[in-house]
Amino acid sequence: MRRLRPPLPPVAVRSRIPREQLGIGALRLGPREKQYLDQVIRSNRLSYGPFSQRFERAFAAAHDCRFAVFCNSGTSALHIALAALKERHGWADGDEVLVPAVTFVATANIALHNRMTPVFVDVDPLTFNIDPKLIEAKITRRTRCIIPVHLLGLPCDMEPILEIAKRRRLRVIEDSCETALARYRGRKVGSFGDIGCFSTYVAHYIVTGVGGLSTTNDPDLAVRLRSLMNHGRDSIYMKIDDDSGVSRSKLREIVSRRFSFVSLGHSFRCTEFEAALGLAQIERKEKIIAAHQANARFLLEGLCDLPQLQLAVVPEDRDHMFMMFPIVLRRGRRQDLVNFLEERRIETRDLLPLVNQPVYRKLFGADLERRYPVARRLNRSAFYIGCHQELSRRSLVYMVDTIRSFFGA
Repeated sequence: MRRLRPPLPPVAVRSRIPREQLGIGALRLGPREKQYLDQVIRSNRLSYGPFSQRFERAFAAAHDCRFAVFCNSGTSALHIALAALKERHGWADGDEVLVPAVTFVATANIALHNRMTPVFVDVDPLTFNIDPKLIEAKITRRTRCIIPVHLLGLPCDMEPILEIAKRRRLRVIEDSCETALARYRGRKVGSFGDIGCFSTYVAHYIVTGVGGLSTTNDPDLAVRLRSLMNHGRDSIYMKIDDDSGVSRSKLREIVSRRFSFVSLGHSFRCTEFEAALGLAQIERKEKIIAAHQANARFLLEGLCDLPQLQLAVVPEDRDHMFMMFPIVLRRGRRQDLVNFLEERRIETRDLLPLVNQPVYRKLFGADLERRYPVARRLNRSAFYIGCHQELSRRSLVYMVDTIRSFFGA
C-alpha cells in the first residue's frame, strides 16, 4: 500500500463551528457550465442532441471505451446494463448475480427489479471492495454475472475477478458509480467488464444534477443499452433528427419502424441541460481530481496518528479518487462520533450498509448480516465525510481539528 504525498502546510485557524454545513458534496457552476447551458437554451433543443453526444464521446474516451450511453441516473445505467445482458444471453428469471455485501442499495435492487437474485459476497477489510477470494464459494449453476463495485473512489482488484469470470463463463458489470476516472494497473475503470456504470448525481465526481452513464466496447451492447433507456425502441430512430437528410428509401424505412418497440424498455432519458453540465465538468476533470486527492492527503496526514481510526489504504496498482473520505472507528461507538460531527456541522453518511437494511432482512432472512462478518463490522463502525473540490483549507483544518478534539488529541 502506498502513502499519498504529504499535504501543503496547514493554515492557522480558530476551530469555530462554521455557519454552513460542510457537506458530503458540492456543486459550483463555473463559466463554462453557464456558457454551455446558455447554448442549450438558445438552441431550443432539450431532447437527445449535440451536447449529449459530445458528453458521451468525451466520457467514453476518458474511460478507454468506445461507447457511452447517457441516462438519468447511475441506478438506471446499472438497470439497463443487467437488462441488456439478460436479454442477449437469454438468462432466466431467478438467475443469480453476485454483488458485494457493502454497497449502495441500488446495486442489489437492480437485480431484483430485473427479476434476478442478488447473492452477496463479503468485502475486503482494508479496501471495503468485494473480496475476490470469496467469490468462487458463492457461484452456483445459476450464477450469471458478477457486479464488482468500485467503492468511494477506489477500484476493485479486477484481475482475479476477471479470471474467475472467464473461467466460469460469467459476465461482468462494473458498478463504478462512485469511482469515475480511476486507473487499475494503468487501465481505466469501466473498461474491464462487459459494461461499466457511472453516476453523475450531486456529490459525485462529475455532477449533472441527475444522470448516469453506461460504458462498453461492444457495439451490440451499446445499441441495446440505448434502446432499453428509450422504451425499448427500434434502434433505427433514437433522436428526433435521425430522419433528417436521409435518402428517400431510408426515410421510408425509418418511418415504417420508428414507432416499433423491440424490448421491454424504460423512460430513462436525460436532457441537453444535464449533458451540458457534464461536458463542462469533464473538460476540467484534472482540476477536480487534483482537488479531491489534495484534500484526501490533508485529511490522511491530519488524522493518521489517531490509533482509534482506520483510514483509507491505496494499493500500489491503482488510484484512489476519494469521491468521499472513509473512516472506520476501531473502538468506541460510531454514533457518538457521528453525532459529535453532525452537531458541529460536518455532514456524515454511514458507509453504505446493505445486508442489515430492513427490506433485505425481510427478503433474505433476519440473520442475513451475520453471514458477512466484515460487512457487519463496517455497518457498525464505518462512515464517511466529504472530500470534494469546494472544501477550503480552512474547512479541512476545521474537520481535522474537530475529529481530533473528539478523541482529546
